[in-house]
Amino acid sequence: MNYEQLIQGNEAFIQKMKQQKPDFFEELQKGQTPDFFVLSCSDSRSDPDTITSSLPGKLFVHRNVANQVVEKDDSLRTGLYYAMRVLQIKGIIILGHTGCGGVQAARQGVSNEHLDDWLGHVETSIRGIDELQSDDHAHERQNIRTQIENIKELPVYQDIGKGIPVLGALFHLENGKIEWID
Repeated sequence: MNYEQLIQGNEAFIQKMKQQKPDFFEELQKGQTPDFFVLSCSDSRSDPDTITSSLPGKLFVHRNVANQVVEKDDSLRTGLYYAMRVLQIKGIIILGHTGCGGVQAARQGVSNEHLDDWLGHVETSIRGIDELQSDDHAHERQNIRTQIENIKELPVYQDIGKGIPVLGALFHLENGKIEWID
């Protein structure tokens, strides 16, 4: 993909929206009313809007490597606060995906001065998985379950989020399906 393709893609989006919903951009200017806060992996293959066929304004998305909930992450805490307090979201989704490079790097013990701190969070999240007993996606599922618990422990969620459900989802790159995690 090059810069020109991005421009052409944007033009195609504009024309498509004008045809499907002529007042779309007028409505978009009025504000957002997302139903969900989505914490997703930064991986370019797992865009929450795309994989759920959601239009702009329907999901409030925060992304980071391996969809981690880290208490010291000001951006995550601020976004979550805004989503709960101002936007009054109805639910929180932790969205991981199969073949997650962050999970794989943590499993393999990758070490790099730019990655070590973050991968330490991921490694902690996937502990306890029996390598011999696990299926191909057990680590990604465990990571999602850990992040569900982590978000529920955040002070901002404890203060204003109780009662807002936190759901887990695993996007399968191999077939496009979303598996809901208990």
